[in-house]
This record gives sequence, structure tokens and C-alpha cells, in this order.
Amino acid sequence: MTLTFRVITSAVLLALLLAACHRSRDAQTNRSDAKSFSTGDIAKLHWIEGTWRGSGVDQAPFFERYRFENESTLTVDTFPDGKLDKITETTRFELKDGRFGNSSYVASSIDDAGINFEPVANAKNSFRWERVSDNAWKATLKWPAQGNKPARERVYNMERIQGK
Repeated sequence: MTLTFRVITSAVLLALLLAACHRSRDAQTNRSDAKSFSTGDIAKLHWIEGTWRGSGVDQAPFFERYRFENESTLTVDTFPDGKLDKITETTRFELKDGRFGNSSYVASSIDDAGINFEPVANAKNSFRWERVSDNAWKATLKWPAQGNKPARERVYNMERIQGK
């Protein structure tokens, strides 16, 4: 009887452990704080369209172009230098089923001043794009404390490159 009781108890505990650890592939985007967005929300971000020079502390200048492919897709092209003649990377943020983001990040809030993104997969930092003026905005990246590493933050200042 003791052996049967142990086997049953172990099976129940294993089933509970498996149920508690089970995560759907969209588990992080199904959090209660995940917001649902519309194309009207995405339209608030049109101020970010354009070509930008980024800078920050201990950071060489970098160059990016933000453009809307359509009312639900924002594309970010990265360039190796200010010549802007060769794209080295393209990242897309898409509105699908009320979620705006990509495989690594999902928007958690959008307003007239900016947008906040939270990590979904293959990323640990959150970030905010915040409008400063018609020709400037800042990107603030935040990493949580992890192990013996303290939380940290990095700010990039983005300046519009006129005529590009």
C-alpha cells in the first residue's frame, strides 16, 4: 500500500509540475498587461518616419531609416554609414491580431509621444521611442538586473537627416 501511495502521489505531483511549467508559444504576449492595438494607434507613430543619425555615450554614430510599408507595418533599415547607400539590416514591426511588434518585441503602450516595447523572445531589454521634436527623438533601452549585474539603461539621441 505504501508503494502504491507513493506512485500515485509522485504521478500527481509530476502532472502538476508539468501543467505549471507548460507555456504556449505565445505565452509572453498573452500576458494580462499585453494591449490590443489598431491601425489608428499605429498612425500615431508617423512622426518617426524619416532617416536618422543616432548617437549616444561611447557610441559611434549609426544611421537608420524608418518607413511605413502600409498602415500596419513599420520597417527600420540600418545603414553602415552616413552614405546611406547600402542597407545592412531590415527589421519589421507588424500589427497582427491586435499586437504590434515582431518575433523579439511587442508594443505595450502607444501614445502621441511614443511607444514602449517589451521583450517576447530572444531579447532581455525593453525600450521606448519618444518624440522630442519634429527633428529629434530618443530611444531608451532598459535591461533588468540579472544575477549580480545591476539594472542598466542606455539612451540614444536620434536626429533627422534632412533631405534623405
